Amino acid sequence: MERTGPTVRFSGLLAAATAAVLAAGTLVATAPAAGAADVDLARNGGFESGLDGWSCTAASGAAVSSPVHGGTKALKATPAGSDNAKCSQVITVKPNSSYTLSAWVQGSYVYLGATGTGTTDVSTWTQSSGAWKQLTTTFRTGPSTTSVSVYTHGWYGTPAHYVDDLTLVGPGGDPVVIPAVPAGLKTTGLTSSSVALSWNAVSGASGYNVYRGGTKVATATGPSATVTGLTPSTAYSFQVSATNAAGESAKSAAITATTTAGGGGGGDTELPARALVGYLHSSFANGSGYTRMADVPDSWDVINLAFGEPTSVTSGDIRFSLCPVAECPNVESEAEFKAAIKAKQAAGKKVLISIGGQNGQVQLASTAARDAFVTSVSKIIDTYGLDGLDIDFEGHSLSLDTGDTDFRSPTSPVIVNLISAVKSLKAKYGSDFVLTMAPETFFVQLGYQFYGSGPWGGQDPRAGAYLPVIHALRDDLTLLHVQDYNSGPIMGLDNQYHSMGGADFHIAMTDMLLAGFPVAGNTSRVFPGLRPDQVAIGLPASTQAGNGHTTPAEVNKALNCLIKKTDCGSYQTHGTWSDLRGLMTWSINWDRFNNWEFSRNFDAYFGN
Repeated sequence: MERTGPTVRFSGLLAAATAAVLAAGTLVATAPAAGAADVDLARNGGFESGLDGWSCTAASGAAVSSPVHGGTKALKATPAGSDNAKCSQVITVKPNSSYTLSAWVQGSYVYLGATGTGTTDVSTWTQSSGAWKQLTTTFRTGPSTTSVSVYTHGWYGTPAHYVDDLTLVGPGGDPVVIPAVPAGLKTTGLTSSSVALSWNAVSGASGYNVYRGGTKVATATGPSATVTGLTPSTAYSFQVSATNAAGESAKSAAITATTTAGGGGGGDTELPARALVGYLHSSFANGSGYTRMADVPDSWDVINLAFGEPTSVTSGDIRFSLCPVAECPNVESEAEFKAAIKAKQAAGKKVLISIGGQNGQVQLASTAARDAFVTSVSKIIDTYGLDGLDIDFEGHSLSLDTGDTDFRSPTSPVIVNLISAVKSLKAKYGSDFVLTMAPETFFVQLGYQFYGSGPWGGQDPRAGAYLPVIHALRDDLTLLHVQDYNSGPIMGLDNQYHSMGGADFHIAMTDMLLAGFPVAGNTSRVFPGLRPDQVAIGLPASTQAGNGHTTPAEVNKALNCLIKKTDCGSYQTHGTWSDLRGLMTWSINWDRFNNWEFSRNFDAYFGN
């Protein structure tokens, strides 16, 4: 979140994301060359049999007889709208093996890559058009990788491109067999209308089917899912099966779960079924102007005070005070501010202290900083009678040390100490303590492709760095509202890049949080999906508030898709997330500046 109006602040992060991708490509360039026993594993790589073996988005791909690089046919693919004309093929491979991926391409901004490698996914591209050009990249599979997806695509708004003579050279994989029956099915969360489930990952599985009373009700890419649309105080029977290219396993042993009588449980803290979250510029002014607490409309259910900031980056000592009169002439007194907070709480609203923001870099690199954080944040909460804490760590606050590669058991001090500090605060204030987080996509969804510095080093160590924090605190987490703005393109679960500003971005990014995803493509390290009632979509309130502003019409499309599975466009969600909690915005001040467009649209959509 930013303190200074529409300034673009994350060029460094976007450059870092690009650098991470480039670093990944550079790192694998030194992989061993293909051996004498290696073979070409790509099926119909010359497109002589049309699109046999290939899956292309929309109607973007076709086999043509001219131009061709070799043989009689080549692929012609035409990007259109939000479709980048991606064509892909899943190929069986061997674990711990080296592969060379190559193709001849013609056109501008043509990409060639592989995902699901189990190590670092790779891609390469050409900027030039004209003559045929060969693209080549290499990768090594992970210890449990048995298949990869190879792909080509163009770029949005560019003319048609051509691909021919695509090869994947390396050791052939063992025949795909139907996966084993999943074990360890259990309930991980309950609400009055949903049941969250998890189970043990199955080797060789590419997906899972969830059954309720013998009827398939959900699919998942990892070993967790949330079944929604249920009736309060009702017992349901669940089973799960594993799937891959060979077929579907038998169903697991059934378990029974009973929905709650009402509310959400597990960190719900009595929020309304649909909640509107906003940040209030309380400690500073910017182009939006200062808004007094008493003047915040009733539409806002969670009000995050921006910001508590540290005395130094590594001190852990957090301070908060109201905006100085010289900067905010209409600022209320401390007594008025505290009275207004109590009035909001009496009306059922939650008021939190938000720590961090654009300028508030917080690195809890030592146990002393951790303890200072707990003490100072507690003092702020007690002084103002607040309901809890919002973690808005940005910039270089969170990063992963080299060798810290498993989000399930982090070792980096800034991560471990933050988790410990928040758990201490939760223990101190009890079950009513509200905990929310507002990470950027770079620190969460980018983890689908890259995690930390990577298995060989060289990537941005901040990539995916929020994932271990979210995972460790998921049972205490009230709301996660990722900032779907000031973001570069991010790959979704459809293995396509999605760009901010429209419904598609919010649909893809939110679906990732709810369905879960393998971290850095490693199917043995799957980030489990959160409950829908733990997730809100983060957006800027106006064009002045940040890059990626989304019009009310597009916001409503995103809500329709995620909650009702209508208006989804080309992206298909992995569930119908009817219990999605709501929306977050930066900020209440900017919404007021924009004649309350954001909150008015929220109220109209949900009938408030």
